[in-house]
Amino acid sequence: MFARLFNYLLDVRDRQRINIALSKGAAMMQARDIDFKKPSTWEFSGFSQNGEDGILDVLRKKLLSSNRYFIEIGAADGIENNTGWLLVAEKYNGMLIEGSAKLVERARRTIVGYSIGAECHNMFVTKESVLELKSMAFHLDPDVFSLDIDGNDYHIAKAILDGGFRPKIFVVEYNSVYGLERSLTIEYQPTFVFTKAHPTHLYYGVSISGWRKFFANYGYRFVTVDRNGVNGFFVDPKFFDKSFLDEVQGLMFAENQSQFIKFRKSSEDQFELIADQKFITI
Repeated sequence: MFARLFNYLLDVRDRQRINIALSKGAAMMQARDIDFKKPSTWEFSGFSQNGEDGILDVLRKKLLSSNRYFIEIGAADGIENNTGWLLVAEKYNGMLIEGSAKLVERARRTIVGYSIGAECHNMFVTKESVLELKSMAFHLDPDVFSLDIDGNDYHIAKAILDGGFRPKIFVVEYNSVYGLERSLTIEYQPTFVFTKAHPTHLYYGVSISGWRKFFANYGYRFVTVDRNGVNGFFVDPKFFDKSFLDEVQGLMFAENQSQFIKFRKSSEDQFELIADQKFITI
């Protein structure tokens, strides 16, 4: 009885969060003064945390063809992520992947019902499980693929692209602690959890320079990072007008604001805290 009441109250709160996200996103979307050359003007956040909803909104509308499908790995409860706006406001179909069973249960009770073709799966993604992911997906070329797992992101992205996926827009988290120039990622560990890897929680993920080299090798073009220094955006150029991509003046790097506030140090000084860890040069 108590568990059902708790879940009911949790669901009520989550639906309130969804309504707030829709209202906030709509207001911010209308308030933008978009300059297609400057991605910083595209940003707004409804369900996303760092303006990703707005950047994806502009890029999606510039696609030459669309299947209105997304995949997100590291989707949390579905409400605070990079594809919640697509699912709820745009009625996209898609697949949410999350390693926490509790968060998946919440997503299935609330946000998944907003789109008839949305589903949420409990899965801890590794290089080896990407083939399973491929068999679950309706499209291997989704409009949007978002990857945010705070750890093996580079190794998973490589397995995704080598495994036959070809997203039109690929959103990846980068770790600003590596700075603009270092081209690094962590060693692959199938059970990696960043909160256990190092007491600072700074040892995880990929540098933005590393991502740019990685995606260039697969024929993708870099667009921008968000102003809060969390995500990088890459696109398959064959789905965009060349003149649009050529004119974009994206932000090359930004300090992760949460990490900067927490440590009150620049990325260069933060890196010294994990400099003795094992890295792979990309």
